[in-house]
Amino acid sequence: MYFDLFPTIEYKNVGLTTTKTVTNILKRAVIRSAIKENRVIFTQYIIKGNETPESLAFDLYDDAELHWVILLSNDIYDRYHQWPMNVNQFLSYVGDKYSNPNGVHHYEISQTSGDTTVKINIGTTNADYPSATAITNIEYEEARQNKLRRIKILQPNQVATITNEFASLMKDE
Repeated sequence: MYFDLFPTIEYKNVGLTTTKTVTNILKRAVIRSAIKENRVIFTQYIIKGNETPESLAFDLYDDAELHWVILLSNDIYDRYHQWPMNVNQFLSYVGDKYSNPNGVHHYEISQTSGDTTVKINIGTTNADYPSATAITNIEYEEARQNKLRRIKILQPNQVATITNEFASLMKDE
């Protein structure tokens, strides 16, 4: 469904005389930031456990093929690095990336002015700040995954508007 909306181009392979009609996968469209910030059209959502873009689209829009609406709404172009991992994937990833998942990744201190809940990464040593909090490799990766879990969901009654706009943008040359 998603790629059906993309324009086609004539492609001639080097060394061949014939051309072939192919989908122009390099064509891109984005949802304007002013629209994405509209709290009436979008709501905040936290991805749970094993949810995938397809399962979420099915649950929300009754159509798994509308997974691209969720990805596009969140500027996700690489679902393998920009979508949160499930527990098994996460544990395997951390085990592969770090020889010691419980080793210190970096140290943090609380910001002392303004919003004191903000944490400042001071690097891999706490020599200058002995009271700094050690953040382990697994804690660092968990925090990264938790950020990925926070997405915006397009309200179901707005899906037709976005898909029609997307089709129109993809058609324009």
